[in-house]
Amino acid sequence: MKQKIEELILQAVEKLKADGVLEQEISQTITVERTRDPQHGDFASNIALVLAKPAKSNPRQLAEKIIAALPQDGAVTKVELAGPGFINFFIDTQSQFQIIKQIHDQGRKFGLSQVGAGKKVQVEFVSANPTGPLHVGHGRGAAYGSVVADLLKAVGFDVHREYYVNDAGRQMDILATSIWLRYLEECGEVLPFPSNGYRGEYVRDIAWDIHKNANNEYRRPVELVLENIPPDEPFGGDKELHIDALIARAKTLLGTSLYLDFFQIGLNNILDDIKADLHEFGVDYQQWFSERQLMDDGSVEKALERLRAGGYLYELDGATWFASSQLGDEKDRVVVRENGQYTYFASDIAYHHNKLERGFEQIIDIWGADHHGYIPRVRAAMQALGADESKLTVLLVQFATLYRGDEKVQMSTRSGEFVTLRQLRNEVGKDASRFFYVMRRSEQHMDFDLKLATSKSNENPVFYVQYAYARVCSVFRQLDEKGWERNLLLGMESLERLVEEHETALMSRLARYPELLERAALQHEPHQLIHYLRELAHEFHTYYNAHQFLVEDTGLRDARLNLIGAVKQVLANGLGLLGVNAPESM
Repeated sequence: MKQKIEELILQAVEKLKADGVLEQEISQTITVERTRDPQHGDFASNIALVLAKPAKSNPRQLAEKIIAALPQDGAVTKVELAGPGFINFFIDTQSQFQIIKQIHDQGRKFGLSQVGAGKKVQVEFVSANPTGPLHVGHGRGAAYGSVVADLLKAVGFDVHREYYVNDAGRQMDILATSIWLRYLEECGEVLPFPSNGYRGEYVRDIAWDIHKNANNEYRRPVELVLENIPPDEPFGGDKELHIDALIARAKTLLGTSLYLDFFQIGLNNILDDIKADLHEFGVDYQQWFSERQLMDDGSVEKALERLRAGGYLYELDGATWFASSQLGDEKDRVVVRENGQYTYFASDIAYHHNKLERGFEQIIDIWGADHHGYIPRVRAAMQALGADESKLTVLLVQFATLYRGDEKVQMSTRSGEFVTLRQLRNEVGKDASRFFYVMRRSEQHMDFDLKLATSKSNENPVFYVQYAYARVCSVFRQLDEKGWERNLLLGMESLERLVEEHETALMSRLARYPELLERAALQHEPHQLIHYLRELAHEFHTYYNAHQFLVEDTGLRDARLNLIGAVKQVLANGLGLLGVNAPESM
């Protein structure tokens, strides 16, 4: 109905243009919203207020002209002018029944649209360093990113999901060296493990596996490993200098080829683990993009040359700097260090340059909220590369905080003290985990309540919504048990008998789904879909408790079955977009 009213307004505006009342070049997206107060109609539009300035007209007078130009439509019983120029539409109550027919006809496609018009959108999310398993903090970004991508696809965008693998740089060297040191322990060497190394059990597991297959091939005496290494932090030294010296020593003692064995084994092992975890969590990608690829194929240098040609690079103190402060950043940024190595930011510039070259019309980066300060420099890089910075959208996700009772669980990949996403999924389940992760705005802090997420009660929101679906399924099972048959056609012919307040409320809620879906997708806010499903479930449960569905009156029975069948379909469609199952029994 919302779309129908938009079309009526558009026709009225075009008529006014044809009559010379409005200039032909005037254009504006038609906005129609549901009213909050039924006394003001069912839908309202501010089109007259929006067009008043370019039309050089009084808003109320323009609204009157638009109303007069509206085509007649049987579904619209009345149109009123309100306030400074709002146009209110009152809908024929009989038209509300059409939504049930529409849902049954369209099934899984109900609510889908083509508002995205095939626009190519890249959504990059999670992209955690492959230096350890994903923890519960990463889970929120995974759930949020995958639902945002699915919502955009549902409304007609051509969506490409991507994971940026940070498989180059210092953190990977720390991982490789940590694995080698644990391997030396497996060989019988005794040495103090660096405070800045990766200490999780997964590092020991990888080292154990390497020793099992290679025996002592990579063993080097601990005396050579530690010779002239600067002291670690617990011994009065600098932990960063200590770990960097150990990395350099590992490369020297092993040589390039053997060192790369540890580097690649660690990367492959952890990345395979991440891929498996995300797949089991319902998250898959079209591409896993390697940072090393950017280094190996010259993409980093190519992007920097583009900046240099634009006059945005300069040399200072032996390093190469990007003059990002000229483009809105708070200060300039190093892209090549004094030792000739590229910074992470240099790789990120090349990665975004690569995205632009692949023809994406919209780039969506989903980052942790701690990356907020990183946004201006990436926007500056987009501008320096000659791109429209509006092509870049950065969505921030607060890490979720996990509690066991009153005790907060620490999550540090380096120390190894964290709860993995796999552990959470095993304890809570995929459905509850994904549902809880997207219940709030992504930038809002959330505490993950394990007890609530596993409870089978109405206080558990995912249980409450899934139970509504299961309840509908139980009604149809009871129908079969009674030996009755559902007559879909008779139910459609009897829809006017759905006059109860609960029935009217349900039909109104069902009709809101397509517009809600578009809004949630375009605003990148999956929590709007969560709220809608909870409200729909509440109205169904209330209806279920107030009325009998399997009554002797076949016309009324089939009309009610068609109504709850429509509820069942919309619940399934919405849960599917969230990556949550719709169980037939609970």
